[in-house]
Amino acid sequence: MVRFFFFLLGFSLTLIGLVYIICYLNLMTIGYNFKEYVHFISRSKECLIAPIGFIILSLSICIKGGNNELYI
Repeated sequence: MVRFFFFLLGFSLTLIGLVYIICYLNLMTIGYNFKEYVHFISRSKECLIAPIGFIILSLSICIKGGNNELYI
């Protein structure tokens, strides 16, 4: 059950971060080039939760649970 909770937590954090990254693609239409866009994304706190969520998601899938937990 703990692994399922961390799976959902990681999935939701990744999803929220990717939504912000996609929304900030509108900066490209007002004159930002790709280098400035990546620099802005790397400094934005909302977008940094996407890699954190992906790490939690990966760990919840790859790490084996205890004796009473199902292994995905």
